[in-house]
Amino acid sequence: MPIVEGPFPAAAVAEWSHTADLVIIGLGIAGACAALEAQRAGAEVLVLERAGAGGGASALSQGQFYLGGGTSVQTACGYDDSPDEMYAFLRAVTTTDEEDKLRSFCAESASHFDWLEAQGVPFAREAYKHKAVYTRTGEGLLSTGNEKVWPFRDKAKPAPRGHQVSGEGEISGGNVAMKALLGTVEREGVPVLYEANVIGLVQDDDGRVVGVAVRKDGGEFFVRARVGVMLAAGSFNLNDDVTSENMPLFSRYGKPLGEPTNDGAGLLLGRTVGVAERGMHGLVATASIYPPEDLIKGIVVNAEGRRFVAEDVYHGRMANKLAEQPDAKAFLILDEEIFGYPKHGSHTFLDAYETVEEMEAALGVPAGSLATTLERYNADMAAGEDTEFHKHPDWHKVLEAPYAVFEISIPRSDYHWMSLGGLVTDVDGRALNESGEPIPGLYAAGACTNHLAQDGDEYASGMSLAAGSLFGRHVGRHAAAVAAGAPA
Repeated sequence: MPIVEGPFPAAAVAEWSHTADLVIIGLGIAGACAALEAQRAGAEVLVLERAGAGGGASALSQGQFYLGGGTSVQTACGYDDSPDEMYAFLRAVTTTDEEDKLRSFCAESASHFDWLEAQGVPFAREAYKHKAVYTRTGEGLLSTGNEKVWPFRDKAKPAPRGHQVSGEGEISGGNVAMKALLGTVEREGVPVLYEANVIGLVQDDDGRVVGVAVRKDGGEFFVRARVGVMLAAGSFNLNDDVTSENMPLFSRYGKPLGEPTNDGAGLLLGRTVGVAERGMHGLVATASIYPPEDLIKGIVVNAEGRRFVAEDVYHGRMANKLAEQPDAKAFLILDEEIFGYPKHGSHTFLDAYETVEEMEAALGVPAGSLATTLERYNADMAAGEDTEFHKHPDWHKVLEAPYAVFEISIPRSDYHWMSLGGLVTDVDGRALNESGEPIPGLYAAGACTNHLAQDGDEYASGMSLAAGSLFGRHVGRHAAAVAAGAPA
């Protein structure tokens, strides 16, 4: 557990060691983008980073940004998209009630892409045409969501929006992106204190957050914020107390994504001053059945021998539906023509079976259940319409013996996951209390805040980096405007 105290009363602070307009806690993607925007707009900024270098979990990611509305990469690759189509899809797939944030995310998406490129984040003008979780072969665009999945393909024109940072042979696209952003932060002289652990917020008698308490090099000191403090300290993925309470299945069996500093410090700091929380149960998990993409032509069944999802869904949606099944248990059934080993998830190959009856007995599903499932599925495939779950025709295939089965159950596979819930903010990044009112002097953005997608059903790869960077910029601009005299 991180060390979090306070809030500290401002009246008890004898001396402020540093002062800035905007004090940012964390130098991941949200903090870096906020710092650049605020300083460029004339605000005095100070970043406090607990680690010895910036980057955070953003640098460990695959480097996908979910952006659309007609970015230059989409256009160069021959895809038509618009803010309205992007909104129509996200409005259909998500249940968020943060309408202003959703509209802002879509309306600013293309210009935000241009901004990222201007900071040196590279994206190739080439699309990856196949189904993949990510690509490291140089392409700058791929489909990373449920755009072509029913019913969403009928509600908005599908377009790929996963903008993959280029960097063939690199550790990860996220590392490339953060190197570029941190390089810009350094070139522009943004002040950063490293190995500076914020242990508490400082509030005045009116409840305004006016600074932070910091522990560094064995000593403690206070930093004053004239305008406000920004929480950008990352997720709570590695905080066992929070995750076991809110996502017990994946906390027990899954593998959280992140680094040691993803211990929920931002969340806990927010709690000390009454920031509201939302969607704390929400997460996106992955142990994708693809690539190879031909495996999507198989079927996924639960312990009762029944399909429960279209196999072409985004891998996070698949994991979310699987978690709802009895004992979180499921099997991927293939035939000889499409057989291959899933690249991700360490799924267990069980065996090959000459008959459906033999397969039913080996899997322990009710007698006749798979026979019924396969009979309906194959009839649908022959007729050209998946009447049960509407799998896209790209993945239609009649399955024939012999069959091969992988167990893809959550307790038996390596499901990596990240949280989607967190602190509640408005469109400007101001932290809100339970009544929906801004807590004076406090901002938040990035993985310590609640996401637009509430769970794996709604998520698309790249939404976290895209929203964290875009709304981080909102914080920087708003704080700079307040520093210049605008209302808080």
